[in-house]
Amino acid sequence: MTPERLGLLWGITVFAGAGARLLAALSNLPGVVLLLLSGLLIGRSGLGLVEPLDLGQGLQTIVGLLVSLVLFDGGLNLRLPGDTIKATVLRISVLRIFISLGAGILAAHWLAGLSWSLAAVFSAIVLATGPTVVTPIVKQIRLAHPLGDVLEAEGLVLEPIGAVLALLLLELALGNLHGWRELAQGLLARLGGGVLIGVAVGWLLSEGLRRLNSSQAVGLRLQLTLGVLFLMFGIAEWLLPESGLPASVAAGVVVGRRTSEEAGKLDELIRELASLAITMLFPLLAADVSWAELSPLGWGGVSCVLVLMLVVRPVAVSVATVGLPLVWRQRLFLAWLAPRGIVTAAVASLFAIRLEQAGILGAGRLQGLVFLTILMTVGIQGLTAQPLARVLGLIATSQELDSTSDSSLETSTQPLPIVSEPGQ
Repeated sequence: MTPERLGLLWGITVFAGAGARLLAALSNLPGVVLLLLSGLLIGRSGLGLVEPLDLGQGLQTIVGLLVSLVLFDGGLNLRLPGDTIKATVLRISVLRIFISLGAGILAAHWLAGLSWSLAAVFSAIVLATGPTVVTPIVKQIRLAHPLGDVLEAEGLVLEPIGAVLALLLLELALGNLHGWRELAQGLLARLGGGVLIGVAVGWLLSEGLRRLNSSQAVGLRLQLTLGVLFLMFGIAEWLLPESGLPASVAAGVVVGRRTSEEAGKLDELIRELASLAITMLFPLLAADVSWAELSPLGWGGVSCVLVLMLVVRPVAVSVATVGLPLVWRQRLFLAWLAPRGIVTAAVASLFAIRLEQAGILGAGRLQGLVFLTILMTVGIQGLTAQPLARVLGLIATSQELDSTSDSSLETSTQPLPIVSEPGQ
């Protein structure tokens, strides 16, 4: 590809994403749905203006770096005050790994027609909800605290786990791993190694940021943060493939808890950069999906996604929240809202390329089913989240939003009540 053509590709992609963002702001529609539709419009399914595969090996590098920025931003702003909230997140995350993974494999094989190996890869890819999708929805509907914290944290915990597990299942399908013992060892090594790298780098970065004078430009802090983040991601991926994702989350959590209030402007800049990364990534990745990959799925693919939404998620949440002080309204909303996001799309696109290169049948079908899952979950749940929250009495008042904003600046470990019947 010529440099001129490459520049045009990026120009069209960013313009399409910005246009989708503008339309979302004017229409109050879920932005991620419009971003995906803009990608379908400019890509293989529509006008054919953008072909992501023209980026070659650079596609994987660009996607990886931008995703690391998105996850770092999520970890940076993660706040889980109170033991009840932490217990809720932990139980939902752990139990969903087993319940959702197993049920997803069965649904993808029996309903969508994927082979057992590809069904396992699919189930791992869509295991996690997308914090980059959940956060805008939570803010848009003004969801009462602390349900929003639980939903965002669930995605941040499961996103790296799902990506690493999907990679190892892919390696198993390709014959590069031999047996489940190697898979378990690889999962623990990548997750544990990534977290250790992230914690160490996050501590060093926070120490460096603390030692900078408050009079020094925030731009210097931003440049230092991005430089360290991208270097850490590159080293982690070089040592242990896919360990860069848990490393990014862990580094963000450490920096977010250790930096002073002076880092507020830095947080805002990183949040804007993460938003820009999403604006670029969603259209770019969606442009690689063709109707030829979506249409063969038919009602089987739709049924598979509906089972994930209406059966698997509610069952997993119901089991995970047994014994926790949650009222039925909160359980119902947690069971309903589970949109998939940017990491899901990125992993699916990169894995489809590897499967096609290896000559594995069904790569396009796998990618199509993943994007169908994203479109249906974000579209249906994004449009119904606010009406459902209003009916259930889970919309926060202005006073509650102000108190939540003030408390977000603190890192108190005192438990916050997660139970509040509407009207009390």
